[in-house]
Amino acid sequence: MRNLTRRNFFEAAAVGAAALGMTGCGGSGSGSGSSSSTSSDNLDRIASQDTIDAGKNDGELVVYGSCEEEYLAAVTSHFEELFGIKTSYQRLSTGEVEAKIEEENGNPSADVWFGGTTDPYNVASGKGLLEVYKANNASHLIDDKFKSTNDDWYGIYKGILGFMYNKDELDRLKLDPPQDYPDLLDSKYQGLVWSSNYNTSGTAKLIINTVIQKYGHDDGIQYLVNLDKNIAQYTKSGSGPSKSIGIGECTIGLGMLHDGIYQIVDQGYDNVGLVIPSSGASYEVGATAIFKGCKHEDAAKLWVEYALSPECVNLGQENGSYQFLVIDDATQPEIATEYGLDPDNVMDYDFEDAKEHTEQYVADVMNALGGGDDRFKTE
Repeated sequence: MRNLTRRNFFEAAAVGAAALGMTGCGGSGSGSGSSSSTSSDNLDRIASQDTIDAGKNDGELVVYGSCEEEYLAAVTSHFEELFGIKTSYQRLSTGEVEAKIEEENGNPSADVWFGGTTDPYNVASGKGLLEVYKANNASHLIDDKFKSTNDDWYGIYKGILGFMYNKDELDRLKLDPPQDYPDLLDSKYQGLVWSSNYNTSGTAKLIINTVIQKYGHDDGIQYLVNLDKNIAQYTKSGSGPSKSIGIGECTIGLGMLHDGIYQIVDQGYDNVGLVIPSSGASYEVGATAIFKGCKHEDAAKLWVEYALSPECVNLGQENGSYQFLVIDDATQPEIATEYGLDPDNVMDYDFEDAKEHTEQYVADVMNALGGGDDRFKTE
């Protein structure tokens, strides 16, 4: 059931922001942006005047974004508003971005990457596709684990992986919601579960790494093979399942719980339930990075400094993105804790193992699944 929400009036702006291909930004362009003026002190928090001037001299910036489009539109618009740098963006899943820059091989058509889980960032890092940049604002990260050991990506937020479900449909079917990963294998959920495509989605890669770290390689792969028996669809993007639960197309979805909160709070679907896995939640680190060989390197460096500041990350919760922030002077989204999410109550995710093995793990899973079928969506 969908109710009127406190943020429905943003929907027209969000729809206007959506586009195929690159979208340009203006000072009051698509997305909510920031309604407050920015003082010189806030600019000082972002970057030195020399860094700002160098970025302005580039005059242009192209962003590939893997967060939700409303947030992406807001942060790119605000960057252009702050610095007068013409900024365009394209929204792509993390797997799509990684594949695209690998194909472009040092001659990227974009300058920076913003948002999306770091597992595909680490694949790109391992192939030398990200530019090393020692960001001054990395000093504001709450922990060194929220940056690449190579200094070629930096974390901006932390999202909790879990399950979402349609309360009405489970009530109709007289089924309880799953409480942990083994529950999802129960045959009573056959055809009711949605996940995301292991080839295109960063969230799906996080799911692979999570179950392998929980159960070991062989048992983790077998878990995903067994889970496949209950999967109705693998969406292109990790947020795909969450968008289909409230409207009744999907009954149970694996994904980031902040996407579920968006569906409840912003879209008014109070029939969406959230589950934090009882054996411990996994989590993503959403990041930003510069592409090696980019055409606007100084503007890209300014972007990274901006992304590591409240001027950027505080726009998330104003635009439907309720991830926990990993910047020490950012404002945390209270709504996430109101729905029971805790950034510290998570498993000890092994980022180094994910960095080294994600690509192979994806190949192992897809091989075990016979290469996939028409349930694996690419559009």
